[in-house]
Amino acid sequence: METCRGTGNPIPHHHSARHDLRRFEFMDDGFLGAYPSPVYPYRHFLSIRTASETGEIEKLRETWMFRRSFVPSESYLLEKLIFNLPQLGYTPKEEHNKPPDKLTRGEGSMGLQEIFNNQHPDKLAAHRKSDSGKYGMAASAIKEATDAGKKILEEGGNAIDAIIAIQLALSAVEGMNTGIAAGGFLVYYDNQNNKTEVIHGHSKSPEAVTPQLFVDENGEVIPFEKRSVHAMSVGVPGMMKTLKVAHERHGTMKLTQLIDPAIKLAENDYLVNSLWERTLNLFKDRLGEEARKIFVPNGQPLKEGDRVRQPDLAKTLRIIQEQGFDAVYEGEIADAIVETIQQQGGLMTKQDLKNYEVRIEEPLWGSYKNFDLAFPPPPNGGGFIVAQLLKLLEPLNLSKHDPHSWKKYHLIAEAMRLALADRQAYIEDPDVMDIPMEGLLHPDYLEERRNLISFERRMGDVNCGDPWQYEEREPEVRNRKAPSHETGYETTHFTAVDRWGNVASCTSSIERIFGSGIMVPGYGFLLNNDLTDFNPEPGSINQPNADKYPVSSKAPTIVFHEGKPFFTLGSPGAATIVASVLQVLLNVLEYEMDLEDAIAEPRIYNTPDLSVEWQDGIEEDVLKKLAELGYKPDDSFKEVTADERIGDVQAILFNPETGDMYGAADAPRPGDAEGLDKPPKK
Repeated sequence: METCRGTGNPIPHHHSARHDLRRFEFMDDGFLGAYPSPVYPYRHFLSIRTASETGEIEKLRETWMFRRSFVPSESYLLEKLIFNLPQLGYTPKEEHNKPPDKLTRGEGSMGLQEIFNNQHPDKLAAHRKSDSGKYGMAASAIKEATDAGKKILEEGGNAIDAIIAIQLALSAVEGMNTGIAAGGFLVYYDNQNNKTEVIHGHSKSPEAVTPQLFVDENGEVIPFEKRSVHAMSVGVPGMMKTLKVAHERHGTMKLTQLIDPAIKLAENDYLVNSLWERTLNLFKDRLGEEARKIFVPNGQPLKEGDRVRQPDLAKTLRIIQEQGFDAVYEGEIADAIVETIQQQGGLMTKQDLKNYEVRIEEPLWGSYKNFDLAFPPPPNGGGFIVAQLLKLLEPLNLSKHDPHSWKKYHLIAEAMRLALADRQAYIEDPDVMDIPMEGLLHPDYLEERRNLISFERRMGDVNCGDPWQYEEREPEVRNRKAPSHETGYETTHFTAVDRWGNVASCTSSIERIFGSGIMVPGYGFLLNNDLTDFNPEPGSINQPNADKYPVSSKAPTIVFHEGKPFFTLGSPGAATIVASVLQVLLNVLEYEMDLEDAIAEPRIYNTPDLSVEWQDGIEEDVLKKLAELGYKPDDSFKEVTADERIGDVQAILFNPETGDMYGAADAPRPGDAEGLDKPPKK
């Protein structure tokens, strides 16, 4: 029996037989929509133009050939549509039925040629944060970490080797946002096996956690700034085990080589950059006594141009170099973590660390026109939001509107409120709650939600919809409390592509800037406050509980065309991650912009209840028009983040036909993208 790629569940034969022509209908944009079988939750519906009269049947067959290994039932739908076209009054013109050039943009569809034609390698080379290459590319938020990844690629390592080196280097140069005690998600495409997987290393709660974790003795929720600097907020970190699993499955170089750049960065003088200075100016009060020894020596916060050494962190990295990543979960480092947490009133035990396991998961697959996108699945909520947003916006053909127009920003902002409301209500740790993913991505449900958006007005109160009506099963709990809650706005993203076509995209975090503010004495790294990603109110969706993942907003993304990856990106920013990733995706896929321009374009972000409305450079006349609709966006994000933009996108475009690569790093952080112009040494 056929099985679903996303779930592994068998596809009953009656689904294929049942979803016949009754499931096809004409849509406003002239496309004929074929709704997918509801047994497949993680794929998009098929949208094809009724261009059979111009002979595009074979083009459709070729485009969908690779999907046979993804969704057999959807391939069946395509063939059934083709077989029944005469009944609908359409007669294919056989003389036109020939396969298209893979990089040719067909009528009414989007291809790659225009995107790559619009890249400007000379411009990239002249910009210190961007680069082009042909034999590999690395990008991160800190130049020295990118250097470490590039060095590994030059020495013959692959994308996973480079990602490991970058993450470890970031532990030394961006320790306020990631490090030894981080959690995260790594999306990886293995070109040799044509397989995409998610290595899930999100932080998890200790066994002793209860729903009352962040409630005081009076039954009141402890404020975020207070609970986020307490040892109770520290989750069992997953990033080091993520690197271990990635290395065992896909790495080619010895760990001693991969960790060496990080050790040198920690034990030698490091020139403090602008990010360090900004974060300390804004958030030094979050630091505990041990952390202040590094970041606020002699009571003076480090500033740009100062030099710093981190001998305790270098010691930790050397232990990992000698003993492997397991040293963080058993042994000397693990003992120090648990002792530190318990001394400050936390709940983590040695058994919690020992029991942590990384998961290898199928991606959550989304689509936009003829592109496919791989995201981490729940408990990651960022991937879901971007996937739903793309489907909400797809029929609206944004490129009809100027990329700087108020209409474009209005459509994105309103769709964002709808998707974020659904995320708050329905995305949970799937181990503890059933998620109506089929309904949330069902075309009828998306159309219902899309119809709430109007150019004449801004929506009033935005609530979640009811995707359960598009499911074939009843919910365990239909209505759960879904209040919004405060989280940190930091993370980091980094990515690498190698000469063999492998792609690695990783977002990791210790949650808030400086995490919990608690540094492990003698080992030089900060502990996370990842448990504040839980909703602190007992009885709500995403409430704290034992051995549970909080919902994450991370969205490391790989984009495919005709089964081959060509674009990868991600961003920090907690809840704002989806805004950054979505808008850069649209700038490339819909507006076909140069990568650097796509990242530089102003962004907008708002929450369902409009408690947050942000923008980072929208033109005044556009803001004036938006104000007429009731918008009040500002740039107050600069007060709660260390970034001067919404997010900090790192991205790589790579042409699957020519091997040309284009990388770019965003403006707020001192990051860089670096490519290889010459073949690696070996």
